[in-house]
Amino acid sequence: MSEFKYNRLDKNEAAVLLVDHQTGLTNLVHDFSPDDYKNNVLALASAARYFGLPTILTTSFEQGPNGPLVPELKEMFPDAPYIARPGNINAWDNEDFVNAVKATGRKQLIIAGIVTEVCVAFPALSAREEGYEVFIVTDASGTFNKTTRDAAWARMSAAGCQLMTWFGASCELHRDWRNDIEGLGTLFSNHLPNYRCLIYSHLAHTEK
Repeated sequence: MSEFKYNRLDKNEAAVLLVDHQTGLTNLVHDFSPDDYKNNVLALASAARYFGLPTILTTSFEQGPNGPLVPELKEMFPDAPYIARPGNINAWDNEDFVNAVKATGRKQLIIAGIVTEVCVAFPALSAREEGYEVFIVTDASGTFNKTTRDAAWARMSAAGCQLMTWFGASCELHRDWRNDIEGLGTLFSNHLPNYRCLIYSHLAHTEK
């Protein structure tokens, strides 16, 4: 008999860590098109806000070439903890960041960032070591190419991190369409053109 236990993402247990989505580092992302990647990051951020998840923003050495946090994220989370790390490459090596994570009281961490094999993988592995459940949002994390991305995914998977997309994470958090059809439909429509067509078709049918 299988010992596997399906621990679903729970909006009452999850927090979101947006790691090093910085203006300079976005130039390193080549495993997604610039438009697709930006859309995916903002979709994850929108989902975090929609579900009311505690969200932590962090940057690394932003006064250097990495650059500041992309402005859209700061605008979306003006009151969120914002940890500008002076030099720590692994966010988990920064005491303020770890304290902010612990202050959420959540044991499920949804992580995305730039670049996947460093800024995402290092804190993800560190969090797993401390007993957190870790969920990597693969399409809101970017890096140089598919080779480095796949190596990072394999390393994190081997450590027990779960690989997801922003859409899959959103559905798992929501659980049931009947919880809020319009809200979830709007979230998807804002970031998936094909889904917008589906929703328009649904509304045209139901409004007859």
